Amino acid sequence: MAVTSEMVKTLREMTGAGMLDCKKALDLHAGDMDKAVEFLKEKGLAAAVKKASREANEGKIEIYAHQGGRMAVIVEVNCETDFVARTPEFKELAHDIAIQIASTGPTYVRREDISAETLAEQTARFAKEYIEQGKKPEIAARAAQGKVDAWIKEVVLMEQAFVKDDAMTISELVKNGIAKIGENVVIRRFTRYQLGGE
Repeated sequence: MAVTSEMVKTLREMTGAGMLDCKKALDLHAGDMDKAVEFLKEKGLAAAVKKASREANEGKIEIYAHQGGRMAVIVEVNCETDFVARTPEFKELAHDIAIQIASTGPTYVRREDISAETLAEQTARFAKEYIEQGKKPEIAARAAQGKVDAWIKEVVLMEQAFVKDDAMTISELVKNGIAKIGENVVIRRFTRYQLGGE
């Protein structure tokens, strides 16, 4: 199938990729739009991995109020340039992250933020529960590790399932954002306030 400029334009609108990349993807896949989209997505995610090591000191502090002002979130999301920080795509990503924090109440941004002491305490607590249920210590230790992994997915923002699409994690949402925006994106920190909370 001959690739037309209209097809290239459609693919560009669907993916946000450059015109030349869209033309190349369509040429490689004989005009198959679905395969071209998948190709560009994979290419974008591969590029995102490379961009993840770059400095991100610009960005946006997103403020989100929820439940009629009974809850609020302040989150700092960084990118590489102030130009990107002003784009609708970046603003939408920061807003989605704020909604996630409001909805799920994570404690940490990433797994590495949990202290070794806290991990040890959680593991010991879960192991004790299994031992009290009559499990042998070695079985309790393995079961406790599984429970710790599940706990991490609850309290670590980057490992949570995205509330708007539970097929992806927040980590994957950020990687997709990097691929679309073309710059490194880092969730630096957040605070979640709830009326009457600590």
